[in-house]
Amino acid sequence: MIVRIMGEGQVKVADSHFSELNKLDDELLAEMESGDEEGFRRTLGALLDAVRRLGEPLPDDALEPSELILPAQDASLDEVKEMLSDDGLIPG
Repeated sequence: MIVRIMGEGQVKVADSHFSELNKLDDELLAEMESGDEEGFRRTLGALLDAVRRLGEPLPDDALEPSELILPAQDASLDEVKEMLSDDGLIPG
């Protein structure tokens, strides 16, 4: 799956890694719903780090459609809320 991190670029992540990413996404959703800003920051950072660690960056000139778009590291809780579906950032 092609994942775009806003402001950074695209990363190709194997489907086999999505159970780990979904776990972080579920934590992020719970923290957002409870208004836990500190937990939200920590978990968003962990989710983006996991995508970077598990994925393979695509060249900047690649024109692949992104199947998933994640917020930038410095996105606010409100900005991320606007990006959410019922399943969180990562569709289950």
